[in-house]
Amino acid sequence: MKKIVIALSVLALLTSCVSKKKYADLEARNKETQDLLNSATVKLNSCLEEKAGLTATVAGLKEHNQGLINVSKDLTMLTSKGAENLEKSLESLKEKDLKISRLQDALTKKDSVTLALVSSLKSSVGISDPDIEINVEKGVVFISIADKLLFKTGSYEVSDKAKGVLAKVAKVVNDKPDFECMVEGHTDNVPLNGSGVLLDNWDLSVKRSTSIIRVLTNQLGVKPEQLIAAGRSSYIPLVANDSAENRARNRRTRIVVLPKIDQFYDMIEKEMKKQQK
Repeated sequence: MKKIVIALSVLALLTSCVSKKKYADLEARNKETQDLLNSATVKLNSCLEEKAGLTATVAGLKEHNQGLINVSKDLTMLTSKGAENLEKSLESLKEKDLKISRLQDALTKKDSVTLALVSSLKSSVGISDPDIEINVEKGVVFISIADKLLFKTGSYEVSDKAKGVLAKVAKVVNDKPDFECMVEGHTDNVPLNGSGVLLDNWDLSVKRSTSIIRVLTNQLGVKPEQLIAAGRSSYIPLVANDSAENRARNRRTRIVVLPKIDQFYDMIEKEMKKQQK
């Protein structure tokens, strides 16, 4: 009996030892499982947060993409309008280039006429005299004749010597029926003395102009409709009226030769008006 009791005690002891070991093992496994669960929970929460962020990013990208699509449509419309405007601008430039080309042609023709006129006048007049000048001023051809070849001081009666010079001028004008001539009288700044027909230098300059025109028309056969009378008094001097020599230079008659190239001037004026619109 005593042996049985001892055997049972040993068996109970062994049984008790095995249960604690399994319990400890289970505890360890439970803790490991809990740790894994906690780790998985943390990862899950992180994934959920990441998913929420990605969802927001996707929504933002979709919105941005839609904005780009809208911008692309706007750009397409703008590009189309831009291309249309560019085409119109190119057409406008072509028109302006054509206008400029026409203006240049007109000016070239005008310059050609002017140069030809200078050569013709110099050849026809054929006078080598420092008191007679044939020149171009502001695109206009003129013959400037010192008054000592035309008039006596203070007089508007054309001298006989002057008629020889005017005869050559008349020949040029008569050979060019498309020309007009403006006869300008110029004086110095010395006031006229005395009274009578001439009140001042204005009168003297105009009377000298009309006297020359009468010689050209009455004696030299120039058509009156080709001539224009003008007096400039002393207000457009060549040099200062500060010496006898300078005053003599300023006393002159200028015959301005005007070719009838109105068509060129008209075209230039019309084109310039169009450019300003």
